Amino acid sequence: MQKAASAPRRVVATGADTINSVRRVRDLVRHAVSRLDQSGVRFGHGTDNAFDEAVWLVSWTLHLPVEHYADLAEAAVAWPEARAVLELIELRCSSRKPLAYLVGEAWLVGHRFRCDERALVPRSLIAEALRDASLAAFLPALDRHAAGAGAQARQLRILDLCTGGGSLAIIAALLFEGAAVVASDISPAALELAALNLADYRLDKRIKLVNADLFAGIGRQRFDLIVCNPPYVNRQSMDELPAEYRAEPHDALDGGDDGMELVARIVREAAEHLRPDGLLVLEIGHEARHFERRFPQLEFAYVPVAQGDDHIVAATLSALKAAGDPDTAPAGR
Repeated sequence: MQKAASAPRRVVATGADTINSVRRVRDLVRHAVSRLDQSGVRFGHGTDNAFDEAVWLVSWTLHLPVEHYADLAEAAVAWPEARAVLELIELRCSSRKPLAYLVGEAWLVGHRFRCDERALVPRSLIAEALRDASLAAFLPALDRHAAGAGAQARQLRILDLCTGGGSLAIIAALLFEGAAVVASDISPAALELAALNLADYRLDKRIKLVNADLFAGIGRQRFDLIVCNPPYVNRQSMDELPAEYRAEPHDALDGGDDGMELVARIVREAAEHLRPDGLLVLEIGHEARHFERRFPQLEFAYVPVAQGDDHIVAATLSALKAAGDPDTAPAGR
């Protein structure tokens, strides 16, 4: 009688087998990819796949520029270097914390930010819209500023609500030289982190940090542009979040039953803080259906980015005024 064939095995080296087999940078990346896949970690905090995360992890540990990985992949690795990389791989797999938290930094549209559990890992899609000038079509003041009319016209004013570690405020200040930028957050701990990031970019004199609940600390100030990456994750999605996302501040993600709890307040209050041709820009992630249902009378536009065409919304002052109070408007389908 013929013996049944054994089931195929999937294997990842461990212990001495690993340390004795790695010789080059690419060996460490290959092992990292295998371990990340084997452990079932989730991505989304600067990378969206195991290979990119592995390159980042290995490059960070070895002080190598990520963008030059292909040129350095064949470089030899000393045993102490390999051990440090392997230890970080195992920490990433066992802790299920975002790599950005473990290494203390994150990159967003080419800019480095300090990063820890005091705030979300910087990843707002609004940064891409700012960098690519996607908002200029909705806001004449941005076009005028880009054209160099800022010296003759009034100063561009930008508010970053729910700023967290301050990444959007910093990116806006760097892109729009001479603009006045205010960054607000309800979390004192998040603002402590933001202050460190502002200091890194020498923007601590130009960007004003405000500790307040949304617009509460803004007074009567009005802005050309209000950007916000608010808590917008709906209740069901919150319950299903992977461990990496649960490692982030809960209140910075939880948007209530439909994800629109804080968004509704922003939509209701923003008109009082926009200049006549001002624009409100909100990141809503995968909550487009809930947004449309919650604000059926609001005329708005989606701002397309690489991850999708309906993850960011933009609404003008006139549209916000015309829509009225979202909490009293009839719900859409």
